[in-house]
Amino acid sequence: MLAAYGSGAARVSSDESKRILNVDIGGGTTKLGLVENGRVIATAAVHIGGRLQVVEAGKIVRLDPAGKHHAGRAGFSWRAAATRSIRPACRKSPTAWPMRLSARLPLSRCRPTSDAFISPIRLLGRVDGLMFSGSVAEYIYRREQRDFGDLGPWLGQAVHARIDGGAFPWPVLPAGECIRATALGASEYSVQLSGNTSYISNPGKLLPRRNLQVLQPSFRLRGNDQSGRVAQAIRSHMTAFDVPHSEGDFALALRWTGLPSYPRLAAFAAGIKRGLAERIAGKRPLYIMLDGDVAHTLGHLLREELSIESDLLVIDGVVLWDFDYLDLGRIRMPSYTVPVTIKSLVFSEDPRGPKPQRLHHRGDNAREHPHAHDHDHQHRKEQRGHDHAESRGGR
Repeated sequence: MLAAYGSGAARVSSDESKRILNVDIGGGTTKLGLVENGRVIATAAVHIGGRLQVVEAGKIVRLDPAGKHHAGRAGFSWRAAATRSIRPACRKSPTAWPMRLSARLPLSRCRPTSDAFISPIRLLGRVDGLMFSGSVAEYIYRREQRDFGDLGPWLGQAVHARIDGGAFPWPVLPAGECIRATALGASEYSVQLSGNTSYISNPGKLLPRRNLQVLQPSFRLRGNDQSGRVAQAIRSHMTAFDVPHSEGDFALALRWTGLPSYPRLAAFAAGIKRGLAERIAGKRPLYIMLDGDVAHTLGHLLREELSIESDLLVIDGVVLWDFDYLDLGRIRMPSYTVPVTIKSLVFSEDPRGPKPQRLHHRGDNAREHPHAHDHDHQHRKEQRGHDHAESRGGR
């Protein structure tokens, strides 16, 4: 998933409303990421890469099992430490076995099939374009010419030849980032969120927590009958991120839009319960983070009306994204605030854009909440910047 954001595929998908297949060819594997409207909706991995075989001074110094397997299928019997290199073996056709290797990339309109799959991908459906990233993409887009003794140049040339020959059913889009298709760095900032408007069933057991992975499933709240949509989005997102349904802890970041009417909130809560069924059955703690101001009500619905026995922490007023991590500190008295430190990856081309300002009351110039309420709460001003000397959330 990181490569789809780092390469710029997600940005193009978002800006141009395109469905893009990002193909990240690295040293040992190729990762496929199907991106729609700026979000990765499907992933797969294949045992094809540029360093499955490495040659130094005429000897094969590295030959991964997958490399040996693919070479064997192309008619070459190689082993590590052998003096035979790819060059004499392919003298008649320098790209012979890399070409066969590139032909095994699962890039077709039908259901992609390959015995090289580590994890398969479902039907691709409509695809508006291909974008390549990873180290081999430097050779596909002809940004790099140097030879480092591995398959990178040969595999890149083979893929480029297939592009020129019209072998792929979709147009190849210009390169974004290739070998640098990853996060540029990380940022960190802290906020103080009111415990009065949150629902924290057992502060002593739930807090403090460090390095909670954030999952932010995408769904649209339409009408009152939304529990199935919410549950499916949660479960699919956990599967996409390889998060066990009944083990470990994570923070579930959810978006809330529209009026906080009882039927809508009740359906929302029911969807959360269905989406986290295994965790609830095992009485694992639930950490739920909301952008909309409904945490207290949602917590009561989950606990009292849906009879969830798991320890519950539901906090609102914070916008989180996939790839974020959280530190949650102990409740501070007498302000009854929860210190939250948010750690985020930074991408050069992120369609999610700058994170929106939190909707907090800040005196006469404060932006108002989108709905009326009758509770009092106080969120302290968040601390931003690169100097974190005063950011002590959860430490």
